[in-house]
Order: sequence, then C-alpha cells, then structure tokens
Amino acid sequence: MAIHSELLQQLLNSRCKEIGAKEKGLIIPSIESNLSHLSGWQTPLNYAEIHKRFDFKNYYQTVAFVNAVTWLAHREDHHPRICFGYNWCEIHLSTHSIKGLSLNDMIMAAKINALLAD
Repeated sequence: MAIHSELLQQLLNSRCKEIGAKEKGLIIPSIESNLSHLSGWQTPLNYAEIHKRFDFKNYYQTVAFVNAVTWLAHREDHHPRICFGYNWCEIHLSTHSIKGLSLNDMIMAAKINALLAD
C-alpha cells in the first residue's frame, strides 16, 4: 500500500468548490509545494496551468482512462483539457474563472493520479 503525505491525503479527501472571478489563484510557492506531492505534474514558467502525460499499452487502456477522468471531472464539476492518441493522454488543468491555478486543480490532479494507483 502506498504511503501518502498529509497534503496529498487532504487533496484526495477534498471536493472542488465553485470559484468566483474575484477570487485569487494560488501563489507560486503554494503551487510548487502542491506539485511536490503530485507525481509527474508540471507547470510552465507562467504558472497558468498544470499538466501531465500518461502513457498506456494500447488504445483501450487510454480510452478507459479518459472515460474515468471524464467521470471524475463531471463529479467534481471541474473540467480539464484532455488530449489523447492511441497509447497516450495529456491532461491540462487550470481554473478558467481566475485565469490561473486554484486548489481545485490540485485536487483534480491528486484524484487523477489516484485512478492509476496500485
């Protein structure tokens, strides 16, 4: 069984919440702190999104993963940009209402990673 950090466990146990346009996004130190607990997720230099590439053995596994992420996104009411091909999938997360990153993006990243946890 995998050992989770306290922060990662908090993200996994949280739900996305509605974020208004007047709310502020996460600051860079907070983004970096969260990313240190989210295996494989990266951000560009402008810190406007986080993204990760997932590789699979075949198209069936890829589409099954995309469907699972779609179900999760619907449940959390937070919708990532998903691009995929035969044996790969890229997921990009950001919070459009604030044009940046929010805690919702970190929650989604943790829950997406958990879909593939052993």
